[in-house]
Amino acid sequence: MVQTDKEQRWPQGINASLLAQQLKQFQKGFPFAKLIKPAKISEGIIRLTATQKKELRALYEQRGKAKKKVKFTPASGAATRMFKGLFEYLSEVNQYGGKEKDRHLLTDQAAQFLNHLSQFPFYKTLKAGLIEKGIFEEVPKEVIRELLQEKGLNYGQLPKGLIKFHAYPEGVRTPVEEHLVEGCLYAADDQGRAHIHFTISAHHRDAFDRHLKEVRWLYEKKYGKTLEITFSEQKASTDTIAVDLKNEPIRADDGSLFFRPAGHGALLENLNEIDADLIFIKNIDNISIDRYPSETIEYKKILGGKLLEVQAKVFSVIQELEATCSEQRMIEMNQWVRNELGFDSFVDLNIVDLLDHLKRPIRVCGMVKNEGEPGGGPFWTATDQGRSLQIVEGAQVNFRETEQKQIFEKATHFNPVDIVCGVKNHKNEKFDLLKFRDLSAGIITQKAQGARDLKVQELPGLWNGAMAYWHTIFVEVPLSTFNPVKTINDLLKPAHQ
Repeated sequence: MVQTDKEQRWPQGINASLLAQQLKQFQKGFPFAKLIKPAKISEGIIRLTATQKKELRALYEQRGKAKKKVKFTPASGAATRMFKGLFEYLSEVNQYGGKEKDRHLLTDQAAQFLNHLSQFPFYKTLKAGLIEKGIFEEVPKEVIRELLQEKGLNYGQLPKGLIKFHAYPEGVRTPVEEHLVEGCLYAADDQGRAHIHFTISAHHRDAFDRHLKEVRWLYEKKYGKTLEITFSEQKASTDTIAVDLKNEPIRADDGSLFFRPAGHGALLENLNEIDADLIFIKNIDNISIDRYPSETIEYKKILGGKLLEVQAKVFSVIQELEATCSEQRMIEMNQWVRNELGFDSFVDLNIVDLLDHLKRPIRVCGMVKNEGEPGGGPFWTATDQGRSLQIVEGAQVNFRETEQKQIFEKATHFNPVDIVCGVKNHKNEKFDLLKFRDLSAGIITQKAQGARDLKVQELPGLWNGAMAYWHTIFVEVPLSTFNPVKTINDLLKPAHQ
């Protein structure tokens, strides 16, 4: 059936061979991760002393000056999930009607939102919009419509990056603006340039452009930096086909094959095109009110210093191995790899294998204490080459196996997506990051498309399988550096007020 479709109707870069491979993957599935144990303090996670923190920050501020740094921020996601409870309320109102002032249909999220309405940074704008429409009472249905729908603030369709998150005496800021501030405070080079890259959807590019034209000069003036802002979009060539529950391809209304974006792992292609010495990765919604001194800024510099420290050691060991090396030094180097680089082959590697192993990208990942947030965590995992430190998501774990379920539930730390990457080798050449991913680490999930159930395939996650063969260092960072906004009411938490 698929062979009869015209390839020009498929996303650019997808051909019959790739499509056949994706369909085969639905049939056989992806293997689960093999968890050995959670990474804990002194067992895969580093807890830095006050002296170490001071030294690493100083190292970053001294040696990092001349480095080109890029702040890489995935920002393409719509904010729809932030307002799930509000959309549910509108759906109930539309279905059952009722008196305008009757709150009996309110979801918990909607009730909390309305009870604290004046505390949200967009309140004045929302209120002005209602008054302009002749609505002078804060009727629940009208308030929520004004917030979400196109004739109001249209927050239900905007990306998170363009929603007003924080209020200051001088005005309000969006997440985009908070990331500009962070870039100025820790990612500028010795020329005063802060490079910030947002991955966005094509649909929202104009809105991002307009917003940045309005605000970027404010932060350049305030912090005395030049903001170098770039965008990229998730490549259509990374999309994957959707299938029904019998693994038959789903078709759109016009009869064409139905493709979907393949998750954040698709952004490895975008990351691979960034030319920088250090790349900081952080999600668009993980921000807080700009305070001084800021633990967020402090720990970004500490993680950057740790990356520079480890990278210098790796490069030094490579140079020593390429020159001359005694048997005793080989033993010491193998031990150092086991202790410091998140990989244990169980046997000492010879010079050739050790050199091959050392020549790969490096990532230093902040880890916070696990307080029940959904998402991935740090684990020791088994591979055919030994054991390695990995960030593992719940979708990668076989919870039907009691032992694997218990290991996952014993995790002490959580991955907040706080990563610094070294993507150049000892000759200052860029690695091809696509060569260091584990393609078997994708996932298949079940979704609903209208009334249809379908299965979708996601590429290995950006900080999961897409970085499986990187050197991995986990460092404990304080919970105060992790302040995601997953629902609208998260903006009521102290970090955002």
